[in-house]
Amino acid sequence: MRVLHFFKTYLPESMGGIEQVIFQLCQSGMAHGVHSEVLTLSANPQPREVMVADHKVHRAKLDLQLASTGFSFSVFKQFRELAAQADIINYHFPWPFMDLVHFASAVNKPVVVTYHSDIVRQKNLMRLYSPLMHAFLNRADRIVAASPNYLETSPVLERYRGKTQVIPYGLDRSGYPVPSPQCSTNWEQRFGRRFFLFVGVMRYYKGLHILLEAAQGTDYPIVIVGAGPLEQELREQAATLGLTNMHFLGRLGEEDKVALLQLCSAIVFPSHLRSEAFGISLLEGAMYGKPMISSEIGTGTSYINIHGETGLVVPPSNPVAFREAMRTLWDNPEQAQEMGRKAGQRYEQLFTSEQMGRQMAQLYRELLEQKK
Repeated sequence: MRVLHFFKTYLPESMGGIEQVIFQLCQSGMAHGVHSEVLTLSANPQPREVMVADHKVHRAKLDLQLASTGFSFSVFKQFRELAAQADIINYHFPWPFMDLVHFASAVNKPVVVTYHSDIVRQKNLMRLYSPLMHAFLNRADRIVAASPNYLETSPVLERYRGKTQVIPYGLDRSGYPVPSPQCSTNWEQRFGRRFFLFVGVMRYYKGLHILLEAAQGTDYPIVIVGAGPLEQELREQAATLGLTNMHFLGRLGEEDKVALLQLCSAIVFPSHLRSEAFGISLLEGAMYGKPMISSEIGTGTSYINIHGETGLVVPPSNPVAFREAMRTLWDNPEQAQEMGRKAGQRYEQLFTSEQMGRQMAQLYRELLEQKK
């Protein structure tokens, strides 16, 4: 079975949550007879084809970027050619230009749409895009949501419940590096084994400004791994607040990230807007058996983190509540450790890449049977 995944960005140039999900889908599907390839856009698409792990990535020239939407003239031809060879097209939503490519190409293949997120920020453009979006989603044979929480709270998915299936995102722990003793020792000498950890890109919906406000009046070490468009602004905010317990490490390699995940006492994940539809780095914390603090935003974050069981869930945009949650975990290390143990169990039960790959392969096969 041949599946073509289509999204605006992908590895090795871009490493976000959606890219990680596509990667895990491509790799985990192999054990179930699914051969996946990816078509994406690139500002420098030479070579046109690259291998990422065990799957092929095709790259079209990115010609224009507008309102977080990439456009390409050459991708139409590439898409038609690749789609003709595929059994199923798996689109990754949202990307409005993708909808145009689909209809312009007139490809008559079974269509799965992995629905990663509602469009939250571009409300004015959404009014213009809405008719095309609904035409595209109406055309989909199946829609996949990553959590029952998101399906319940998405005003868009409400219209498509009859063909929407929940398949949680999954991660393969064996694909993560094992830190060398030297790497782990270096970080332990710097931060010890009691610190809060945030991992992610510094985007508007990540709520890091809330975390900084929550850190006021505390001396808990908080380590921030990642970079992004708000990095300088957040560093300035930390300086203005006089926070000496915040440690901005910037981008780190996977080995260093895993070492910090293993060493930390808890994960902090202050995302406060629905743009955070799931939280792959939150799931990484669960995978390494860490208690979590997150906010209730009606998305997959509260499917990963169950309040009072795997961690604590607080109201969004509430620094006082977030600070109290940190205090609770800090002052009760045995309770925190038990929450981390349950987080690890929940990962094993629901969020492995093997489970995601198996469920997606079953969905693909059911779809092909229906189309016969």
